[in-house]
Amino acid sequence: VKCQSQTAPLHPEGSKGINDDWPGYSLDLFSFPAHYSGDLDCVVIPHGVIMDRTERLARNIMDDLGDHDIVVLCVLKGGYQFCADLVDRIKALSCNSNRTIPMRVHFIRLKSYLNDQSTEDLHIVGAEDLSFLAGKVTAIVGTGKTMKTLLKHVEAFRPKMIKVAGLLVKRVPHNSACLPDYVGFEIPNRFVVGYALDYNEYFRDLNHICVISESGKMKYKI
Repeated sequence: VKCQSQTAPLHPEGSKGINDDWPGYSLDLFSFPAHYSGDLDCVVIPHGVIMDRTERLARNIMDDLGDHDIVVLCVLKGGYQFCADLVDRIKALSCNSNRTIPMRVHFIRLKSYLNDQSTEDLHIVGAEDLSFLAGKVTAIVGTGKTMKTLLKHVEAFRPKMIKVAGLLVKRVPHNSACLPDYVGFEIPNRFVVGYALDYNEYFRDLNHICVISESGKMKYKI
């Protein structure tokens, strides 16, 4: 769900950028689990805004890929909530439109973070044999730095077309990581959690996307 871009503003498919100096929403404006009190700095993207943006991305995908038979590759664990919500909205549009998208969903897992740092040690689980992608339109919901490796792996199975959907793109200096075809929000280079994005497996039960505090990092550091 998190991709990384260079510092130049990027707004593919009408993606919405969040300024680097924006302080975020006060936590006092939202409900969140009490066990995370003191662990968060601010809310960057409220859950309701995520849902509205996901609805729009679903419509964009329907316009581009409607009537294609597609295989959705959901990249676990951080991408599961976005993928589930996106697929639900595409299904709803298929039920209320002259166009439809038959979908199959396959799950793979990538792991590359230790605490708040992306590592070079990348593990791909569930992607050993993707021969069923041959000749198919493939939609990947996944993450930034690791996406290059995954794309090379998927391309080896000769799908008809590959499209990538990512909820977040981070502005990171001197980084040439992938840019998804469908982007939800462009955000500053801050470590965010919530909406299935974790810090050492914590914060997946947080609905909003938030910036973790320094005390939160220390509390859950391994």
